[in-house]
Amino acid sequence: MSGRPFPPDAARWLPGLGSRRGGAQSDRPSQVEPLWLEWLALGGLLTFGAWLLGVKGVWHLLLTSDPTGLTGVIILVFLGATFWAGSRSRELQRQHLALQALTRQEAHAPLPAEGGGWAAQYLHALSAQPQDANAPLDLLLEDSHGPHQTAWWVNGIQLKLGLLGKVIGFSVLALHIGQLQSFDPAQSQELLKSLTAGLGIALLTTMVGLVGNILLGLQLTRLDRFADRLVADCQREGLRRQAQHAAAPPGGTAPQA
Repeated sequence: MSGRPFPPDAARWLPGLGSRRGGAQSDRPSQVEPLWLEWLALGGLLTFGAWLLGVKGVWHLLLTSDPTGLTGVIILVFLGATFWAGSRSRELQRQHLALQALTRQEAHAPLPAEGGGWAAQYLHALSAQPQDANAPLDLLLEDSHGPHQTAWWVNGIQLKLGLLGKVIGFSVLALHIGQLQSFDPAQSQELLKSLTAGLGIALLTTMVGLVGNILLGLQLTRLDRFADRLVADCQREGLRRQAQHAAAPPGGTAPQA
């Protein structure tokens, strides 16, 4: 038995083991994923790709081939949402670092009045024992996931703008076809040029909307997963503190190892 580790739930039956293992775990807190650095790396790749497209003349082609301006609007929406995702990733990482600092404390240690972030507010709400037991979790979810709903709506706007450009493009194409009185082979070049203008609007706006939707959706999915882990860690910390409070003697002092 000397070389075998204790099972994970051995602290239930061996008093004193939980405090010793808890102290060892507090010395090795779980690492926070570098979400902010991940976004910076993605931003660097997007910047390089944008520079490469500019060198190849793709930006000039996109903006000059779309007289409706929807392509430029989609690009501006994507840039604004991407910068928001960067600021949001930094905030989520900051909140997870604040939670990590709370996990190093003992359960009976007072929570910080300010600067503890969403985790401290959640633990304060749990300690108050509200009548609605789900209220602390609902407030935490509003802080961690609430703004993401608007971001997903903005992500869908890119697709809708692309589809709007497709409708406009095919409408222009239909109008040109409807204005044809007769087919003159001598004017076939001008006719094809006028017809492909509407088709170009439809295809370009749809393509830009799809690409923007995919890239922004990738960022928002990563934010959602990080926020899910933050909520789960907050709940895990709340359960740890409740368990230590329940195991504490009536005097309120922590049990000595």
